[in-house]
Amino acid sequence: MHAASDRNVIEFRDVSCQFGDAQVLHELNLQVRAGELLVLLGRSGSGKSTTLKLVNRLVSPSSGEVLVNGVANTAGDLIRLRRGIGYVIQEIGLFPHFTVARNIGLVPRIEGWGDSRIHARTHELMTLVGLPTELSNRYPHQLSGGQRQRVGVARALAADPEILLMDEPLGALDPLTRDQLQREFLSLQQRLGKTVVFVTHDLHEALRLGSRIALMEAGRLVLALPPEEFLRSNDSWAQAYVRAFEDRLESNAPKGTS
Repeated sequence: MHAASDRNVIEFRDVSCQFGDAQVLHELNLQVRAGELLVLLGRSGSGKSTTLKLVNRLVSPSSGEVLVNGVANTAGDLIRLRRGIGYVIQEIGLFPHFTVARNIGLVPRIEGWGDSRIHARTHELMTLVGLPTELSNRYPHQLSGGQRQRVGVARALAADPEILLMDEPLGALDPLTRDQLQREFLSLQQRLGKTVVFVTHDLHEALRLGSRIALMEAGRLVLALPPEEFLRSNDSWAQAYVRAFEDRLESNAPKGTS
């Protein structure tokens, strides 16, 4: 199992972000360590997805800077930056007219890999994420939601990036499939040791997956703590999340029989 190190792979320094008159992010200071799975937790509009998109420059800060491996991510080539960062979203973003194999091998092909190397890497990754290799010639519409999400993860890992950004990747799945993929992804992360930033609004998912949970509210970072410390936190926003989580557990518990 890989453990997080003390080296910062991603760093937000006094980052603010404004869209028109709306201040989406306020002076964010946050570090993500190598091998860490940092969960950005918060309600809709809290700024968590904007924070994620700042890393691969899908969004640019109004002030402050984002560093990747100690260098401002505005300093180098944008295409090179993005090819070194895997990106997985809820709707997956697969190309519908590409087969599974072609979707997974897209970035390696752009990088100039040879056909045999792409084929070997595609089959390796399909096995890694739990996809039967006989699905390689299928198209996205021929797959289940869970299978499409696995393809999305495989594609993000294809060129072996150090960083993986995941924006509510499991939110559209049914509860059983989501539970299974959470377990599989956690096992995958522990084996590969990627640096992951994972966005969710679900505390159960955050507690299960995160090495740290960064709670955001109204564009501000409230706290960033390991799961067990998050549960014990006296912060009012953290307590509200924990209470809602406990209430949901209680309401979903099987009713006793008399």
